[in-house]
Amino acid sequence: MSFDKVVEALIREAQERGEFDNLPGKGKPIDLSTYFEMPEEIRLAQSVLKNAGMTSPEVQLLKEIAELRQVSAAVVDEEKKARLQKQIQQKQIEFSLMMERQRKSKK
Repeated sequence: MSFDKVVEALIREAQERGEFDNLPGKGKPIDLSTYFEMPEEIRLAQSVLKNAGMTSPEVQLLKEIAELRQVSAAVVDEEKKARLQKQIQQKQIEFSLMMERQRKSKK
């Protein structure tokens, strides 16, 4: 049996047991736009770091942005929502600056 078939069988069994039923974000589309804004070589490096159990400041920042977006979506109070949106914008600017510095350092 090939490796792919073994993996597919294991995933199918886990699905039947309901192990994927309570995952965060279930049923929601994944926003990968920020990920694809990164240069390909950075994405590759991030993947290697992730597989080694490490995260870069850029990845950590992306996680923070995602978490703030989730909290903001759940908040009803408009004042709190506005503060969260401001935090998200600040972190997005910080991320953009990081990416721009990396692009300039590659030239």
